[in-house]
Amino acid sequence: MMQGCENPQLDPQPRRAPQVSYRMGDAAALLAEPGTLALFGFGAGTLARTDPRCLQVALEALDAPAPLELWQVEAPVSCGSDGALRWSAGGGWLFASIELDEREHGGPTATARLAYEQLHRFVATREAQHVLRVWNYLGAINHGDGDAERYKHFCDGRAAGMGDFFAEGFPAATAIGHHGDEHRLQVYLLACDQPGTRVENPRQVSAWRYPRQYGRTPPSFARAMALPAQDVLAISGTAAVVGHASAHEDDLDAQLEETLLNLEALLASAGMTAGFDTRSPLKAYVRHGADAARVRDFLQQRLPGVPVLLLHGDICRRELLVEIDGWRYA
Repeated sequence: MMQGCENPQLDPQPRRAPQVSYRMGDAAALLAEPGTLALFGFGAGTLARTDPRCLQVALEALDAPAPLELWQVEAPVSCGSDGALRWSAGGGWLFASIELDEREHGGPTATARLAYEQLHRFVATREAQHVLRVWNYLGAINHGDGDAERYKHFCDGRAAGMGDFFAEGFPAATAIGHHGDEHRLQVYLLACDQPGTRVENPRQVSAWRYPRQYGRTPPSFARAMALPAQDVLAISGTAAVVGHASAHEDDLDAQLEETLLNLEALLASAGMTAGFDTRSPLKAYVRHGADAARVRDFLQQRLPGVPVLLLHGDICRRELLVEIDGWRYA
């Protein structure tokens, strides 16, 4: 009689992170490269709207000519659309984006809710259901006072629309105000068929635990996310916030210094060595276009060789002048 035995399923290899880079060149040529998952332009330029992998982000670049942002995976990529939602997928990774006009959907709260409901429903049909990183770009983010501020309406709608979308924990995220049509909301995300590891900053209160003074609904994001293979840290929008309070009001240089301290604290919390290098693309969102040269000079001195894309965008708190997010490859 033969002895029975089991053949245990070996754990799959962790998914290697997409390669994110800033590239000058022709959009069609970049889309034709193997493994192109997503391609982003910035400001008034036009990408191939017929290709669901393309998104023209409603933030003007403060450097000209501006590069394109390219995401690539080590696998064939398929793509499609579902109403206002556009997607691409390959190698266990999923990119999805949605762009809505608030005038067609009942205002900022209802539009944010609808965007997250639609993204939730779509991701639930895919194998890549672990949402690791989200970007939110909305117009006139600081208009209105107190609970009437548009960012707070967005937070209310986002929370109402997510349901159990992030039952396992919030993703890393960015929310920035663009200077285009104030009724235009853009949301896009990166998801995977394997989970990441959330990272918080010991110098800051976790965003979902902010006190009531920041709105009826606290922001819903992790400070960073280590992707499944622990080969990249996806860093949320990071500014001069200590504890839960904004620091160094009206002092751009001091805010930049504090932001770098927060970025280094995130690297340490993720168990990564200090510093950024040429493979670590960052975005710096600058509230006042006239500050671009100072921000550029500061970052070139403090982060030499690091690719930084400067974008004209409003931070979610009106007293903050700059915010940085991006990718740190191991």
